[in-house]
Amino acid sequence: MTEKVLLIDDEKDFLEIMSERMKTREIDVTTADSALEALKKVEEESYDAIILDLQMPEMDGLEALKILKSKKPELQIILLTGHATVEKGVEAMKLGAMDLMEKPADLKILTEKIRKAHVKKMILVEKQTEEKIRHI
Repeated sequence: MTEKVLLIDDEKDFLEIMSERMKTREIDVTTADSALEALKKVEEESYDAIILDLQMPEMDGLEALKILKSKKPELQIILLTGHATVEKGVEAMKLGAMDLMEKPADLKILTEKIRKAHVKKMILVEKQTEEKIRHI
């Protein structure tokens, strides 16, 4: 099964290069160049994993992470940053991020994390469905 990913970064060149590299690995990639655009896309589509840049104008990755997780707790979010700090990493994990990776991301490792996110999301959605059925 092909993993469906939303890649969010304000650097358009990075988006283009990473999405092409992911597509060659048979990952279905949608891109957004801002957190606000990404929030709209998440309302319209379902994704197995979200790859989110930590530092962006308008809204940073941690703020976007809070909003995304509050709207859809089952989302599996991997933060990417060129400016990693232990504090930001700890805060991201507390807010529900699945992982934090430094740029430039090793695509092999990122692909493995995307596949794990896909499995984790499927399990969470299955549990949510079982809960709904029990309540009916």
